[in-house]
Amino acid sequence: MYKYTISLFLFFVFVSGFAQETEPLQTDLEKDSITYKTAYGLRLGLDISKPIKSAVDGFYNSGLEFVGDYRISKRFYIAAELGYEDETSQEDYSNSRAKGSYMRLGFNYNAYENWLDMNNEIFVGFRYGFSLFEQTLNSYTPNISNEYFPEDTFTPNTTADLNAHWSEFMVGAKVETFNNLFVGFSLSYKIMISVKEQEGFKTLYAPGFNRIFDSGTGFGFNYTISYLIPFSKK
Repeated sequence: MYKYTISLFLFFVFVSGFAQETEPLQTDLEKDSITYKTAYGLRLGLDISKPIKSAVDGFYNSGLEFVGDYRISKRFYIAAELGYEDETSQEDYSNSRAKGSYMRLGFNYNAYENWLDMNNEIFVGFRYGFSLFEQTLNSYTPNISNEYFPEDTFTPNTTADLNAHWSEFMVGAKVETFNNLFVGFSLSYKIMISVKEQEGFKTLYAPGFNRIFDSGTGFGFNYTISYLIPFSKK
């Protein structure tokens, strides 16, 4: 009887020790299985590069652009920009002014793998853009390379209602600096699809597209501050 009691006692000691050894492993497993959720919602903001440019250029440039996106999955966002620009272009032989509104609509794909509950982005994106604007030819000087006849400057003050359509590819980043507050920037390469030309004068600038080069391409940059309105976490 005494022998059986000792055996039973040793058995319980062994089981107790084994349970204590496996308990930390179970705790570690539980920690490893924790899932971190990120916010889904509407993010709204402003491109602060345009007010800065307006302050530097003064009379020759003014503009305002609102930005927004809505997260539809882990990596995809529907995105849009809406703005207004008033730009004066000074060329070698002409001075013109373009002003109007524009909109860009498309999506962003977040290629960055966040740690834990971080919500940052390194993205690539695509936009379709269009603008409605008017261009005023303030003055132009005919390019006459002749020493006998002076170059007269004409001021026709011609205004026309114009429009432009284009596509653009973007790369950029957004960083959550404070809770739901993001700072970001992006670079874009734009390809003009169609533009309505002013009669007798080439369209040099389209709001939202920027300077129109002979190749029909252009470039863009923005620096944004935005705030996320969270609707849910997934």
